[in-house]
Amino acid sequence: MKSVSSLLCVVALAATIGVRAQEKNPVVVIQTNLGNITVELDPAKAPISVKNFLGYVDEGFYSGTIFHRVIKNFMIQGGGLTADMQGKDTKAPIRNEATNGLSNVRGTIAMARTPEVNSATSQFFINTVDNNQVLDHRGMTPKDFGYAVFGKVIDGMDVVDKIAATPTKPGDVPEQTVLIKAIVRKK
Repeated sequence: MKSVSSLLCVVALAATIGVRAQEKNPVVVIQTNLGNITVELDPAKAPISVKNFLGYVDEGFYSGTIFHRVIKNFMIQGGGLTADMQGKDTKAPIRNEATNGLSNVRGTIAMARTPEVNSATSQFFINTVDNNQVLDHRGMTPKDFGYAVFGKVIDGMDVVDKIAATPTKPGDVPEQTVLIKAIVRKK
C-alpha cells in the first residue's frame, strides 16, 4: 500500500511540474503606427506592475495614446497622453517594485513615475540602452529608489529603435506623432 501511495505522489508531483512548465508569462503586443513591439511580462518578479499594466491593456486604455517622450540613447516613454498631448484619467498609483531584482537594461519595459517613489499609473518606458547604472534601485531615498522593470521586448526592437531615432522638438516630444493604436494580449 505504501508503494502505491508513493507512486501516486510521484505522479501528482510530475503532473504539477508539467502544468507549471506549460504556464507562460503574459505577452502583449504594442501596436504602433511604426510597427509592432511584442513584450513578455514578468508577473513572478513584478506582480503589482504587471497586474496594473494588464488592467489598462484589458480596458483598451492605451488605444490612441502616444509615445510622447523620446530621449536618444536612453528610452522611449508612452501610455498616458493622447496625440494632442492631453493626459488620460488613470487609476490610483501603485507601489514601486524597483527592488524586484530586474534591471533596466536595453529592451526592458519599466513603469514611469514622478519623483514620488510610488507614483506610477499607466505610463511606461522601454529602455533603448543599458540604463541599469542610473535607473536601477540603489537605495531607499526617492532619488535612489529606482524604476520598476516588469517585462522585456521579445520581438520588435527594430521598431523601438525606429521610435528612438524619431526627431524631437523641445520637451523630447517626437516631431511626428508616434501613435499607440492599441496594446493587446497576444493569443
